[in-house]
Amino acid sequence: MHDSGDGIWDDGEWISWGWINQQLYQQELEAAYPAATLETVEVFEDLVDSAMRYHQTTGRYLQIWGELGELYAEIKYGLRRHAPGTKGSDGRLGDDWIEVKTISPEKTDNKVLVKRAGNFNKLLVVKIDEAFGFESRLIDRSALKGRKAKHMRFSWENSDGDAE
Repeated sequence: MHDSGDGIWDDGEWISWGWINQQLYQQELEAAYPAATLETVEVFEDLVDSAMRYHQTTGRYLQIWGELGELYAEIKYGLRRHAPGTKGSDGRLGDDWIEVKTISPEKTDNKVLVKRAGNFNKLLVVKIDEAFGFESRLIDRSALKGRKAKHMRFSWENSDGDAE
């Protein structure tokens, strides 16, 4: 420590404000994402930060929306993802088979289509806004429109699903 303002004296040693702030930040992350490991949350935050910086630098979006949506579902809800390439659903949440769809800031209509043939009983829609904020809704398959067609659809604006 260069200055007594750089930390506090506790139990015979100096503790820096940087260390204290890091501990508080980790506690906030653990409270916001109780179903995830701290390392996974940090990877998610690093990816979101990289996507934001890429957009600020290039004016283009980095095309990682689907992965960000699934990773968000993993850390926010505790989704246990299937192995890559598994057909029918993206993972499990308790006894439910979950399909994850992501609405990116590039999308103008805020609707998603999902194959009726998919093996899932809940749809988790993750919406990412222009400021890289995340919202989500968990929808029961029976609430989707177009159940007799090849694809079922969900509209963010016209839904009253389980919103966060």
